[in-house]
Amino acid sequence: MADLLQIGGVTEAMKVRLEVAFTVHSLEDYDPAKITHIITNGHDGVKPEIMNSLPNLKAISCYGVGYDAIDVQAAKARGVVVTHTPNVLNAEVATTAVLLMLACYREILRDDSYVRDGAWETEGNAPLTRSADNQTVGILGLGRIGQAIADKLAPWNSKIIYHTRTKKDVDYTYYDDLTAMARDADVLICITPGGPSTNKIVNADVMEALGANGTLINVSRGSVVDENALIKALQTGKLGWAGLDVFEQEPKVPQALRDHPRTVLLPHVGSGTVETRAAMGNLTVDNLLRHLEDGKTLTPVPECADM
Repeated sequence: MADLLQIGGVTEAMKVRLEVAFTVHSLEDYDPAKITHIITNGHDGVKPEIMNSLPNLKAISCYGVGYDAIDVQAAKARGVVVTHTPNVLNAEVATTAVLLMLACYREILRDDSYVRDGAWETEGNAPLTRSADNQTVGILGLGRIGQAIADKLAPWNSKIIYHTRTKKDVDYTYYDDLTAMARDADVLICITPGGPSTNKIVNADVMEALGANGTLINVSRGSVVDENALIKALQTGKLGWAGLDVFEQEPKVPQALRDHPRTVLLPHVGSGTVETRAAMGNLTVDNLLRHLEDGKTLTPVPECADM
């Protein structure tokens, strides 16, 4: 059997399928010369020193759509194909984005506490919230998940505007300047890939442009948003609300974000349902088994599409 290096956890169902075709090794116990395949995830990725130590590596299968923790160019230069799990999680992450938006607009956490604390009984009705209908929604990164978010927002009669590196053939309004888009948006939803090109792309200027009545939603990568600038914008009132599923140094989340009354915070669970995670796990393993069979893969990352 081929030798597989496991980085991070796998489900029991994945483990059963992997052990039929591979001898699975942990980071604590493996012979670098034997490893031909790696299974990892978008958070742990593959550290450069590990990749460099594996002379016979042929494929890396990533559980997750994001793969910025893997040096794909270095892998490809060595003839190592990298795969991920697109499409199967589009709908779920889109649902999480909409959930965060609605939770911010309708102050779900505040009003839940208002009932639980007994304030409704002692102080009367809770303050009014904002309607999520008829809002201008700016989407940063109109890929497959971004389009799924736009589709899910249709019942709220949202006006969709978007910013990407290149204009797309869609009916939505394109902005080549992110700050200008933020200025025209009521809510900004981040669903762009991570990596150096998008690091802290949502900066203080973007948040100030979004404004005191604006809402920032991030379901992409924590690195996309300048977290210190976000905290300052919330504390000074230059930004109204933030709904976050990802953070710069997760699982560490700044106390200032946890304490702020206008934040909704999730522990990176955008795709975190039983059904979607099962589909992701199946595809992660399918890519490895297919590569073992004929050297091909089902869902290579875009950079490896020709491999």
